[in-house]
Amino acid sequence: MSDAVLNRPPVHALLADGTTVCIRPVTPADHDQVQGLYEEMCPENLRLRFFSLSPRSAALAADRACAPAHPGYGALLAETHGQVIGLAEYDTAGGTDEAEISIAVCDGLHHRGVGTLLVEHMVSAARADGITTFTADALSENRQILRLFADLGLRTARRFEGPEVRCTIQLDSDDAYLSAVEARGRAADVASLEPLLRPNAVAVVGAGRKPGSVGRAILHHLKAGGYTHRLFAVNPSVNHILGVPSYSSVSALPKSPDLVVVAVPAAVVPATAEECGKAGVRALLVITAGLDADQAHTLLATCRTHGMRLVGPNCLGISNTDPDLRLDATFAADHPLPGTAGVAVQSGGVGIALLDGLSRLGIGVSTFASLGDKYDVSGNDMLQWWESDGRTELALLHLESFGSPRAFSRTARRVTRRMPVLTVDAGRTEAGRRAAASHTAAAATRTMTRQALFTQAGITATRSVGELLETAALLHSQPLPAGTRVAIVTNAGGAGVLAADACTEAGLSLPPLPTEVTDDLLAVLPQGAAVGNPVDATAAVAEDQLADCLDRLMRHPGVDAVLVAIVPTAVAAATGDDLIRALTDAPGRRAKPIAAVRLEQDLPVRLLPAADGGTIPSYAEPQAAARALAHAARRAAWLARPVGTVPELDGIDTTRAQEITDTFLAAHPDGGWLDPRACSDLLACYGIPQIPWAWAETEDDAVLAARRLRGPDGRVVMKAHWPGLVHKSEQHAVHLDLQGDAQVRGAFRDFDTRFAGLLTGVVVQPLAPRGTELFAGVVQDEVFGPLVLFGLGGTATEVLGDHAARLAPLTDHDVHDLITAPRCAPLLFGARGNGPADLEGLEQLLLRLSRMAADLPQLAEVDFNPVLATTADASVLDARVRLVPRGPQDPYLRRLR
Repeated sequence: MSDAVLNRPPVHALLADGTTVCIRPVTPADHDQVQGLYEEMCPENLRLRFFSLSPRSAALAADRACAPAHPGYGALLAETHGQVIGLAEYDTAGGTDEAEISIAVCDGLHHRGVGTLLVEHMVSAARADGITTFTADALSENRQILRLFADLGLRTARRFEGPEVRCTIQLDSDDAYLSAVEARGRAADVASLEPLLRPNAVAVVGAGRKPGSVGRAILHHLKAGGYTHRLFAVNPSVNHILGVPSYSSVSALPKSPDLVVVAVPAAVVPATAEECGKAGVRALLVITAGLDADQAHTLLATCRTHGMRLVGPNCLGISNTDPDLRLDATFAADHPLPGTAGVAVQSGGVGIALLDGLSRLGIGVSTFASLGDKYDVSGNDMLQWWESDGRTELALLHLESFGSPRAFSRTARRVTRRMPVLTVDAGRTEAGRRAAASHTAAAATRTMTRQALFTQAGITATRSVGELLETAALLHSQPLPAGTRVAIVTNAGGAGVLAADACTEAGLSLPPLPTEVTDDLLAVLPQGAAVGNPVDATAAVAEDQLADCLDRLMRHPGVDAVLVAIVPTAVAAATGDDLIRALTDAPGRRAKPIAAVRLEQDLPVRLLPAADGGTIPSYAEPQAAARALAHAARRAAWLARPVGTVPELDGIDTTRAQEITDTFLAAHPDGGWLDPRACSDLLACYGIPQIPWAWAETEDDAVLAARRLRGPDGRVVMKAHWPGLVHKSEQHAVHLDLQGDAQVRGAFRDFDTRFAGLLTGVVVQPLAPRGTELFAGVVQDEVFGPLVLFGLGGTATEVLGDHAARLAPLTDHDVHDLITAPRCAPLLFGARGNGPADLEGLEQLLLRLSRMAADLPQLAEVDFNPVLATTADASVLDARVRLVPRGPQDPYLRRLR
C-alpha cells in the first residue's frame, strides 16, 4: 500500500447525520470484515459495484484491499463500533499521477455521506502521493456514485461508453472544493451538536443529596430554569433529588438521554463515559476537573468509539435559552437572560463575567458553552452552530488555544460576514519572543500569529473582557459607521477634550466642520457655543437645542458617527437625563452610530432605551466609547472590501522545488539550513528575484567572481558561509565596498584565518544600489501553519521590531495589508523625497514566498534580509532557508480532534 495511505493515522469524522465514524487504512486483519461488507450487499448493489454478479467478487475484492503494501495503491475504510461500513481504494496501475478510484458502502447506510467522506480522505492521501487525477468507471444507471462525484466540488468530466460512464476527476485544491467540503462539514457538525445543545432528555450523574455539590447545583439550575424535556438524576442512594427522579445508573434510566452531565470524581469519569456510550447517550458534558493523562485519553477514546460529542472536562457547563427548551446546565449563580449573543469560553470565570455582563446590558444569550479543556467541541463548532441556529446575531469568544486555526479561519471569515465575531486576545505577553536561531523566528511571536489570524478572518479582537462587552454593546445597538470620521458634542469643554484625545488615540479622525454646518449649529445652540469639532454646546444647552444640533450633524455627509459627552451641571437648562433624551427620543438617528459618554455613570457601559425601540450605548469613559467606535469602523471597512483571492502565479516549478527539498533531507535527515546554491535554486523555482551572486571556495575563484560581478562603481561584497551561520553581521562575516583584486584577496584571507575549520566558501555579490532595506520571511508554526512576515530590514530589524504578519496562503488583500502595515511603509511610497518603490515587485515577491511556504511543509524558516526595494525592482540580497522533515498536512480535511 502507498506510504501516503499506510502512514495515515486513524481519524474520526462526522457523517451527514452527525454520527461519528473512524477513517483508517486497511490492514490484512480486516480481510474478513471487508469480504463481509461485499457479501452482505444486495445483488443489485453488487452488480452496480462490479458490473456483474460473481460468487468470487467479494473474496477477490477483499484479497486486493488487504494485500501487502505496494506503491501506487491505497485503501481506506470507514468503521463504526468496530464494524466496517465503507471502503475506498485507488490504484495507479503503474502510472504516476493518475489513479482509478472505487467506493463501496454497506447496504442501509447510503445517503449518509459515508462514500463522500471516504473520497475526501482519499483525495487528501492521493495528493500527498503525487496523484493529480482520479478516474472511475460506473454504470450509467448508478446515479448515486455519479452524483457523489458531481457534488464533490472538484472538476469532473464524464465520457459515456455504451452502458458505462468514464469519470475523470481533477484533484485541484481550489476554493470551490474547500467550500464544498466546508458546507458538508458544517451540516454534519451542526447535526452532531443537536443532542448537546437541543437534547430531548438530560441526566445528571453526580448530583449529591446535600447542598454544595456541583452536580446538585447543575441539577437545580436545570429544574429551576424550566428545562422543557425529561430530566433525570443518577445517584444509587436516593429515589429523588430536588424533586427529580433518580436512578442507580445510566443504564437503568427509563429513556436513553441525549445529554449526560458528568460531575463525578476524576477517577470515575472514564467508567461513567463508557456506561453512557453503551447506553446510547449521544453527548457528554464533563464538569469534572483534574483528569490525568490516562483518564483524559480514555475519556476521549470512549466518546469517539461510541460517537458522543464532548464538552469539557473542567468546565462551567452549557446553556441554551431557546424558550422551547430552556436548557441551563451550568453552575453559574444566575440564569442567563435570553437574547441574541452566542458565547464560547475556555475559562469558567470569564464565562460568568460575560453571562452577567450580557444579561445586565439586556443583550442576553442565545447559546453558551464553557469549553474547559476543550477535548472535543471547540470554538469552530460553536461558530457553525450560531451560523445556523436562527437566533444568534453576535458571537463572543474567549479561546486560549486553537485546535485547527486554518479551519477556524475559514469558518470565521464566512460567519463574520453575517454577524460580528468578537474575541479577547488573551495571553498577549505569553513567552515574549520565541527562543530561536534566526531573525524570522525571533520576530514571530504567538501574539503576532494570533493577531494575523484575527485580522484576516475579520474577527474583532479586544484586549479585555470589559472592552469586549463595551464593543458588543455598540455593535448590538448601532449601525456600522461608513468610516472613521467622528463628531463630538458636549455640554462641557473639558469632557470634549477628553473625548477628542480618546478618539484620536483610538485611530478615529475629527474632521473640521464646514461653514454651512457651523452656521446651522450656531443658529440652534445657545449663545457662546463653540462649533468646531468638538462642538461645545455649553452648560446652558436645552434638550431641544441639543436634539437640533444632533440632527444637523447626523445629516452632514462628512460625519460617520457622533459621540455625545454629557456632564450634569448646576446651571443647565436641562438635567442630564433631559439631555440624554435628546439622544434617545429624536427619530431618524439610526442611520449612523451614536454613543453617549456620562462621566458620572456608575457602570462602565449601559444600553439606554430609545424611542424607536432600539438602544443607545452609554459609557462611563470616553476611551471606552472611542475604542468601540474604532472596532465598529474596522469591521465596516473589512465588510466593505471584496473577499480576497490568492492570485495565480506563473513560472512556478513545484516539482523541482520538492526535488531540492527531498534531496537535502535525504542527506540531512534531521534537517538544517540550505547552502547558498541550494537556497538560490529553491528561490528560482518560485521566480523570487535575487541579486546576482557567485560562490567561491578559493581565493582565486573569489577574484574571478568579483571581476565578473563588479558593478559600474567596481565594488563588490563578500559574505562568509558555513553550515549553521545565521547572524553574519554579529560574526563580522561580511566585507563591504571591496575594490580591486587585492581587497578581494585580503577579505578572503581574513575569513579563512578567522573562521578556520568552519568556512566552506564565500558568496560574492556586486554592491547593491541605494534603496530601502526590508525584511521578508516565513515561520512554519506547528499549530497555525506558515506565517509570512514583512517589515523593515537590515541589521536593526529585531531591535526595531517593525514587522507585520499574515498567515499563508496570502490573498491579494493580505499582501497589500502586509506592505502598508509596518511603520516603515511611507518609505515605500516616496517619503523623504525618494521615489516610490516597486510595489508591484514587492507584492510579487511576497506572493511567491507565500506560495513556497504553502507548497513545502518541510520549510521551517525563510529569512530574506535584506530585501532591497528600489524604484526599479525588489530583489533578495541575502536569503536563508531551513528545512525539517515534515510530511504534508491537510488542515481542511474533515476530522474530529
